Amino acid sequence: MPHPARLPAILWTNVNMLETPGFAFTILAFLLVLGPLVFVHEYGHYIVGRWCGVKADTFSIGFGRKILGWTDKRGTEWKIGWLPLGGYVQFAGDRDAVSQPDADWQQLPAEQRSHTFPAQPVWKRALIVVAGPVTNFLFAILILASFAWVGGKLVTPPVAGGIEASSAAAAAGLQTGDRIVAIDGRPIETFGDIPMAVAHRPGEAMQVRISRGGSEQVVELTPRLVKAKDPFGQEYERAIIGLAPPAQQLQSISLLEAPAVGLRQTWQIVRQTGEVLGQFLTGRRSIKDMNGPVKIAEISGQAATLGLASLIFFIALISINLGFINLLPLPMLDGGHLVFYAYEAIRRRPAPPQAQEWAFRFGFVAIVTLMLVVTFNDLGSIGVWDRIARLIG
Repeated sequence: MPHPARLPAILWTNVNMLETPGFAFTILAFLLVLGPLVFVHEYGHYIVGRWCGVKADTFSIGFGRKILGWTDKRGTEWKIGWLPLGGYVQFAGDRDAVSQPDADWQQLPAEQRSHTFPAQPVWKRALIVVAGPVTNFLFAILILASFAWVGGKLVTPPVAGGIEASSAAAAAGLQTGDRIVAIDGRPIETFGDIPMAVAHRPGEAMQVRISRGGSEQVVELTPRLVKAKDPFGQEYERAIIGLAPPAQQLQSISLLEAPAVGLRQTWQIVRQTGEVLGQFLTGRRSIKDMNGPVKIAEISGQAATLGLASLIFFIALISINLGFINLLPLPMLDGGHLVFYAYEAIRRRPAPPQAQEWAFRFGFVAIVTLMLVVTFNDLGSIGVWDRIARLIG
């Protein structure tokens, strides 16, 4: 996944060193994270498909051989596969789980054909496809809004409560009491926006607009990379500028205000995810920093160990990442389908079948390659390759 699957450091505040969760507990936590998110994503496709009059043949959580399943009165088979790393909805007229048209869908009787996916106008197909990622975002917004409404929001003004010696902030001449207005044009409204803006940008010069004594000025500073340990004793890296936060205040959030809070937090995570992806694409960040299923499973166990609230927050974080990734313009992903639908809408005809076939082959190879790379990274991060090297040596 483009965004490092790491629990925000704020969840570790005042947490003593914890034991690493066991294998069985980690697997259970992983399933509790991934299962609902896959269901939410696929249900978005399914329910909008129903609204559009498209019949769903299969709704699957997981891939591979069915371990549990049933067929409802509409003729949709609901099943759970043995490999819980995703899911799919296969609509009538689809050849496979990635919505490539069946060659024989046009030979169906008119009544049946009208309820197939390929027979729908392009705007309906696009709406059905985009519904999955959008549902992931809405699910995350609901979680974050609920947290804000139930527990309130800790408000920390973006003011320097202290300056760390020999830090980037000290070198730039920042002083205690300075208010951070913007970083590289990104408005800063709370102190928590500051680490969101700099944590993934070590070594990059940044323009920081500050307010001091009633006037504003712009300073340039470069965040430095530091290593820290989480409550499970594992090292992680992040960039800091060396500001200490001021005193926090708990602000109550009304039910009407809560969705806006959830939307804002979701947008912050989407924006940071996009920035990190841009770093991978431009070579400013190594592909070794990408996380995959193994790392997500590990952090799922850690989040569950920290408590139910941490686990639910992590579910929201992964839901946002899942929605973001699925909108990438890669064939086999929802974003790839949307690219073809955009072409069809502009040219008034679908892309040539051969072009679509080759695009899906490329997408399959790209996704499999990426999964192998991130799994290799994950195994290295938990010490598998080091242990193998010691055994061989």
